[in-house]
Amino acid sequence: MRNRATDTGPRRIPDEAAGSADTVATRTGKRRAGRRRNLTETLRGGFRRSRSQHLRPLTTDERRTQRRRRIKWSIIGGVATVVLAPVLLFVVGYLIFSVPTPDDAVNNQVALVSYDDGTQLARLVPEQGNRVKVPVDRIPVQVRQAVLAAEDRTFYSNPGFDLTGILRAAWNQVRGGTGGGSTISQQYVKTTLVGDEATLFRKWKEMIVSVKINQERSKDEILGDYLNAIYFGRGAYGIQAASQAYFAKNVDQLTVAEGALLAGVIQSPSRWDPAIDPAKALQRWQFVIDGMSSQGWVTPSEKAQAVFPETVARKVVGGGAPADSRGHVVNAVRDELGALGITDQEFSQEGLRITTTIDPERQQEAVDAAHAGLAGQPDNLRSAVVAVDPSTGGITAYFGGDNGVGLDYAKVRKQAGSTFKPFVVLAGLVQDPPIGLGEVFDGKAVPGLRNSDGADCDRCDVKQAMTISNNVVFTTLSRKIGAQKVADAARSAGITSPLTDPDERIALGNKEVTPLELASAYATIADGGVYRVPHMISKVVTSDGRVLYEAQPSDGERRFPERVARNVTEAMLDVAGNDGLSLPGVRQVAAKTGTVQSRFDGQNNDAWMSGFTPQVAATVWIGTDMNSPIRTADGTPISGDSVPGAVWKDFMTGAAKQDPPETFAPYHPIGEPPSDKPPGVDPETPATTTPTPPPTTPPPTDVSGVPVTVPPDPRAVGGAPVPPGDAPGPSTPPVTTTAPSTCTLADPCG
Repeated sequence: MRNRATDTGPRRIPDEAAGSADTVATRTGKRRAGRRRNLTETLRGGFRRSRSQHLRPLTTDERRTQRRRRIKWSIIGGVATVVLAPVLLFVVGYLIFSVPTPDDAVNNQVALVSYDDGTQLARLVPEQGNRVKVPVDRIPVQVRQAVLAAEDRTFYSNPGFDLTGILRAAWNQVRGGTGGGSTISQQYVKTTLVGDEATLFRKWKEMIVSVKINQERSKDEILGDYLNAIYFGRGAYGIQAASQAYFAKNVDQLTVAEGALLAGVIQSPSRWDPAIDPAKALQRWQFVIDGMSSQGWVTPSEKAQAVFPETVARKVVGGGAPADSRGHVVNAVRDELGALGITDQEFSQEGLRITTTIDPERQQEAVDAAHAGLAGQPDNLRSAVVAVDPSTGGITAYFGGDNGVGLDYAKVRKQAGSTFKPFVVLAGLVQDPPIGLGEVFDGKAVPGLRNSDGADCDRCDVKQAMTISNNVVFTTLSRKIGAQKVADAARSAGITSPLTDPDERIALGNKEVTPLELASAYATIADGGVYRVPHMISKVVTSDGRVLYEAQPSDGERRFPERVARNVTEAMLDVAGNDGLSLPGVRQVAAKTGTVQSRFDGQNNDAWMSGFTPQVAATVWIGTDMNSPIRTADGTPISGDSVPGAVWKDFMTGAAKQDPPETFAPYHPIGEPPSDKPPGVDPETPATTTPTPPPTTPPPTDVSGVPVTVPPDPRAVGGAPVPPGDAPGPSTPPVTTTAPSTCTLADPCG
């Protein structure tokens, strides 16, 4: 046996272990593959104790342990994400967001109103008199407590935000809703940041600044800043201005009941002002009083003795709006915002950017035309001019008077006079069988009903009667159709004022309408019977870029057939020309004047002119505040074709220059077509043909110019003319006679 320690010779490799190189490589590959399998098993949670052991499935306990381990790390990762990310956002926000001031809060509430081209129409800065800052110690304690009872009963104990409210808001937003409580600090910050977007980021930003403000200022300072900046309605920013607006007294004189009323309106001044909705105001006031009682801020006896306070009359305030005619545009915008669901509070606090449909050029033309029409006239005259685009319903010009904080005459209801007659024609055309423009009626005055000067006709058709504005014909037509059907036709065109209990005199405009709705109704006729809601707002955006509203192109609502509308238009085509109010250039225009007679004989109270081209419908009204007679400077009664007609023509001439001339659609009569005879000529009179006299040849004269008689040519048979070139034969000498003394050049002999 060999000594292994001293054996230095070569070892003999057994044959089975000394295989070929291929065998060695194969064994090496198997070992590597085995190691990879072991690594894979280890990563998957398996465990291989020995290469010689067979793989086995995990036991139930091992699988449970593995699942618990996974759940534990998932929870740890989720908690880290939920906690660390907000903390990081909070820290960043805390560093970059500044603490607002009351001045910031008010200045950021400025609204901008622009024309349709984006140029500024008005910048609504709160008037200085509508905000007076007062120190918090001037505000009675119980008035402050009333505000806390209404808005934030845990104000002095919360950190500046309500976590429960935030979570509720988040949950509502996840579900697609809105809502969630806000503390006074959050409300103040929201007002200052000018943002009420329903997003979690905005709510988070609000919370960060609320916490920061509570760390930098005392609770009393925050409450004082809030009460000096918040909007209370009636154009009042801050509690001092609100105290004056609602009770005509300073804030330090407010009672508990008065303070509770002011506290109640904060959340929605446009709904809870007693002048707007007394029932809701009372309900809200009671809520505040009950809240104060539950917090121990009023005693049971004080609560029992509290009486809902009376407020002073609500005044129309400019709210920073222009005091000139633009003020009516701004107020109309505010009214329309309310109809769109955008509250007065949002208008006053969201820093809105409002684009209107008002065309700056047409607006200036309307103002200039109104001023020119009333220049040199009596001071008691008032006017309104409204223009509507028939294709969109957009109001392109709006003049309601020069006093922007006074009465808006574009929305004042007045009797329409004869501008209502087109609706009678409309009612006749849509009935079965229709009454066409060629239907003939007696137009002579009857007892109790007369025509204005120049409007009489013994017999005239509907179009003739419209041209001269014959009252008898239209009263008869109204009676024949039915007064209610006339009212229905007017409403289908766009008249929205009450037309209750109509009678046949509705044809003469004994119902009241506004210039705005009359222009809108005429625009419906101009657009072929398609009604579009008249509007002044095209887009509303908050200062932080949120689009609250944007008007969309509309197909409108067809109210009556296009052919019917074209027939009504045809009836009105000759009115402007008959009244000397045609527009310059080759341009079709349909129009109607209207004059409302006064109770004083021979006098008028209101005068109208309304009409349209295919591109614009415009209405002009002239009257007074007192429904008194309207006269020119020389004492002449004003009628529709005088001052209103001049204003209308002036405006329409300027407006027409902006658009290339268009014509109305082809006319296809419904029912009996109108005659081609002018007003005053009986349309049923047959045409008479007057024979044209043959041309006369001057008689021959002698050398002295005296007419002579020439005997007939004997070659002429039966007086036939002699062929050209023929002459008397030489055997017939010419005969010369002396003309009788009675013959003259005016009556020649022969």
